[in-house]
Amino acid sequence: MIVLGLTGSIGMGKSTTARFFRDYGVPVHDADAAVHALYEGKAVPLVGERFPDAIVAGRVDRARLAEQVLGKPEALKALEAIVHPLVRAAELEFLAAHREKGTPLVVLDIPLLYETGGEKRVDRVLVVTAPEEVQRERVLARPGMTPERLQNILDTQVPDAEKRRRADFVLDTGLGMDHARRRVAEIIDELTGKPDERRE
Repeated sequence: MIVLGLTGSIGMGKSTTARFFRDYGVPVHDADAAVHALYEGKAVPLVGERFPDAIVAGRVDRARLAEQVLGKPEALKALEAIVHPLVRAAELEFLAAHREKGTPLVVLDIPLLYETGGEKRVDRVLVVTAPEEVQRERVLARPGMTPERLQNILDTQVPDAEKRRRADFVLDTGLGMDHARRRVAEIIDELTGKPDERRE
């Protein structure tokens, strides 16, 4: 089984790219989705112990939590120490299940892949990218996003140019959906060695 790591800075089109892999039948483990589930379950008491103000109605309020960790390296490190092992455990369950099934290719969608040393856990890395102005436009259109908050997030991420330099595959989502879909098909064919007529 080949494990492909999918990553990219905020607003680069990673979620759309992950959807294309799913459309072609490739299983994807989404670290963000795993965090969402944890923030409504297992992680609530652990996060609540360190960040009590972030718990609202029995779940982690992501907006409140962000206020407490963005731009605060020590607080962010404490949060990561709680969340990353739980996400890793969910990821290991996903990998074990697909190894047992004999799945030829799976994708680990990991936003902070390089930042957390995740490249050691995958066979290849695909980085999604886009021009900076496209990235800013996408991110600043999100509810509650400000230029300052965007900058705080970018400050915690490995720069896009460095990610592209270290990647095995690069996909520029600024070139449009059709291009991105075709590029995903090419990568699947290259990794599995099995062209699929659905991807023609």
